[in-house]
This record gives sequence, C-alpha cells and structure tokens, in this order.
Amino acid sequence: MEAKKLLGTTLTVLGIIGLIVGVFGLFSGGATLGINAYASSILGLIFFSAGISLLKTVKSVPPQ
Repeated sequence: MEAKKLLGTTLTVLGIIGLIVGVFGLFSGGATLGINAYASSILGLIFFSAGISLLKTVKSVPPQ
C-alpha cells in the first residue's frame, strides 16, 4: 500500500509541474524547456489525473 501511495504522490507532483510548465509555455507563446507547450500540458494533465485517481483508491489504515 505504501508503494501505491508513493507512486500516486509522485505522479501528482509530476503532473502539477507539467501543468505549470505547459501553462507558462502557452502564455509565453513558445516552447518551454525545449518541449512543446501543448504536449507538456497534456502530459501534465494525464499524470495529475492518474496520480489523483491512484490516491483515491488507496485505503489508509489507521496506526495501531
């Protein structure tokens, strides 16, 4: 369960970073970090939604 939680958190953070880079690229009108702004936005959205859905399915066990 901890591996799923770690993977979900990592995907969510990578998705947020991808979305931020993509939005900056869209507003500046060019490629940011050598990556197309639309590709970065789409990948960020995919990673973010995958991470959030993975975190929603992990059941947290209260400490004993």
